[in-house]
Amino acid sequence: MSSLAFLGSPAVSAACLDALVQAGHDITWVVSGRDKRRGRGGATSPTPVKEAALALGLPVSDRVEDALSSGAELGVVVAFGRIIRPEALALLPMVNLHFSLLPRWRGAAPVERAILAGDERTGVCLMKVEAGLDEGGVYARRETAIGPEETAEELTTRLGVLGTELLLEVLAGGVASLPEPAPQEGEVSYAAKLTAAELHLDFARPARELHRLVRVGRAWTTFRGGRLLVHRAAVDASPATAPPGEVVEGRVATAAGWLLPLEVQPEGRSRQSFDDFARGARLLSGERLGGAEPTSGTVA
Repeated sequence: MSSLAFLGSPAVSAACLDALVQAGHDITWVVSGRDKRRGRGGATSPTPVKEAALALGLPVSDRVEDALSSGAELGVVVAFGRIIRPEALALLPMVNLHFSLLPRWRGAAPVERAILAGDERTGVCLMKVEAGLDEGGVYARRETAIGPEETAEELTTRLGVLGTELLLEVLAGGVASLPEPAPQEGEVSYAAKLTAAELHLDFARPARELHRLVRVGRAWTTFRGGRLLVHRAAVDASPATAPPGEVVEGRVATAAGWLLPLEVQPEGRSRQSFDDFARGARLLSGERLGGAEPTSGTVA
C-alpha cells in the first residue's frame, strides 16, 4: 500500500480519509483547516477531517509544510479549500478528487454550479494537482445523474462515496502504478463560490430556477422586514395567477409557475414546515414574500 499525506476539511473528506485508512494505506500526515469558533460562545471546534484524524491517531496540523516532510509518496486532496503553492507540489506530487466532470466546473463550488445550471449529469475526477486552477490531467473519472430533487448536500455526499471508490481503485496497486493522466478536453467553465446575493429568491424568475436555488442551500427571501430561509421547496408548473411573490394557498407566485415552500426558517428561529410558519405568523392572503406587509386581508 501507499504512504499518503491527506489534505481536506469537511465531512465528505473525513469519510474518504477513513476509507483510505481502512484500506491499509499509511497516512503519514493530515492537513486540515484551523479550528473555528462555532455558536455564540468562545469555544472552538475542529474540522470533521481533523476530528477524524485525531480519532484515528493520525498526526494533523493546518500547515501544508508539515505534510511535505512527512515521508509521504503522494498527497491526496479532497475538498481542502486552499490553493497549494507550486513549490509544495515540487516537493510532493498530489492528486485531487474533484466533484465535477472536468473541465466543466473548475473551482470552488462545482456541485452548486452544476445544480444551478440545470445540468442533468455530473461526476468525479481524480486529477493531478498543478499550479493552475483544476487544470491538471485526469487519471480516472466516474459519471452519475443528478436527481431532480437532489440537494447540493445530498449530491456532495453521494459524489464523495463515488469518488472514494474511484480513489481506492486507482491506488490499489500503489503510487507507482498510477496511470499517465489524460489532458482535459472540452469547454472550460468555472464554479465560483456563491455569494449571499446569488442565493436571494427573486420571484420575478421562473419557479424551476428558484427551486434549483433552494436545492443549493441557504436560499433566502424576506418577510415583514426579516430574512426567511427556504430549506425545501417544490414546483407547481401551472400558470401563476398572482403577482410574483404573492402567497396563495401555500404557493408563491413566480414569473413562470408557483414555488411551494415546504420547510423554512424565520430569522432567529428554528426550521419548521411552511404550514406551521404560516399559522404562527398569521400569514394573510395576498401577502408577499420579498415584499411589504398588506394593510388588510384574510389569513391565507
